Formats: sequence, structure tokens, C-alpha cells
Amino acid sequence: MAKIVLAWCVHLYTALGAVVGFITILAIDRAAIRETFFLMALAVIIDATDGTFARAARVKDRIPWFDGELLDEIVDYFNYVIVPCFFMLRANLLPGQDALWLAALPLLASAYGFCQRDAKTADYFFLGFPSYWNIVAFYLYTLKTPLWVNAFAIIALSILIFVPIKYIYPSRSPRFRLQTNVLGLLWGAIIIYAIYRLPEPPRALLLASLLYPAYYTALSLWLQVKNLAIHESPRG
Repeated sequence: MAKIVLAWCVHLYTALGAVVGFITILAIDRAAIRETFFLMALAVIIDATDGTFARAARVKDRIPWFDGELLDEIVDYFNYVIVPCFFMLRANLLPGQDALWLAALPLLASAYGFCQRDAKTADYFFLGFPSYWNIVAFYLYTLKTPLWVNAFAIIALSILIFVPIKYIYPSRSPRFRLQTNVLGLLWGAIIIYAIYRLPEPPRALLLASLLYPAYYTALSLWLQVKNLAIHESPRG
């Protein structure tokens, strides 16, 4: 019984991410920017750790009739898509005359992305841009990029959701997991410090922090190319 209760506690922990997302929306509505980004970071921490807890508690074995993965997908769509899109709209990060449809574009594209059966592949990759709209919103806001650049980024990344490129699933990647997670923790610490320094975080630090998204993207593309080369070779 204690093990079953523990398994339910893990599901509750995952579901708390939705509560955090709802409180984030309230913070956005109050224009509490620093609080908004701290809450977004908290949602990421919950999402980054609940899978480890679920595997440790063996939730699939102990509560087989409850779909924890579906719960996780619902919470992720809320926190990584709906919340940041609402933020980008309210923070005036999009061109005024096109703001509504630009904010809606990730909602539609990511709804497709989340519902693909192989959105997370059997070899632990994300297929298509993995809807990191919270990170996109953070950089668009803190770097004060021009509105036309923001619009282009939203459109381009929405299109990339439909492009079958494999992106690293950091916590379960079969390759380079340790170095990716260590660099990710360092990047996360920098982001938390930058949020603390709002409304004027050090620009040099923000620019330096972009090295991790660049590393993540480059490594994902390199693994994709290498995998294609193996399968296309005579021995593959």
C-alpha cells in the first residue's frame, strides 16, 4: 500500500505543474515579469524531475490503469505552449497587427506535435522542434529583439515542429547524456541568475547562455546526420 501511495504522490507531483502554470498566468496578467519567469523555471524543474521519480517509484507497474505519460503531456502543453504564448501576447513581443495569429501559430503547431505517436521516439529523441516556447519567450523578452525578428522566429520554429529532425531528450538521451545534462544544469543556473537580475539582466551573460541552445541544436543535427549516414552506408 505504501508503494502505491508513493506512486500516486509522483502523479500528484506531475499534476502540480499545471497548478504552477495557472499561477504563472495570473502573474502574467499582473505584469509580474520576474515572478512569471521564476514560475516558468519551477515548471521546468518539475517536468525535468518527475520522470526520474516515476521510474524510481515504478508507477507503471503499481498503477497500470492510470496514464502518467498522458498527464505529463497535458501539463507540458499547458506550461510550454499556452503559458508562454499568452506571455508573448501580453508582453507585446509580437507585431501589433499580427500578434493574435502569431501567438496562435505555436498553439496549433504544437498541438500537432504533441499528438504524434512518435513525438518521443523509441530511441529517446524528440521528433520535430520540441516546443520549448518558454525558452523562446524568455530570450525574446530579455534580449529585446525587434518585433519582426520575434515574428520570424515564431513562424520558423512553428514550421520546424513539422520537420522530422530528431532533437535530444536530455534526461534519457542514449548518447552524450552526462555532458548534456551537466551543461544544462550550468545553463539553468545562469538563467535563474538572469531572472533574478530582471528587469536588466547582464546582456553579456544572456548572450553567453545562448551557447547551450546552440550546442543542443548542433549536437541534435550532428546525431541526425550521423544516423542517416550509418543507415545509408553499404554496411548499414
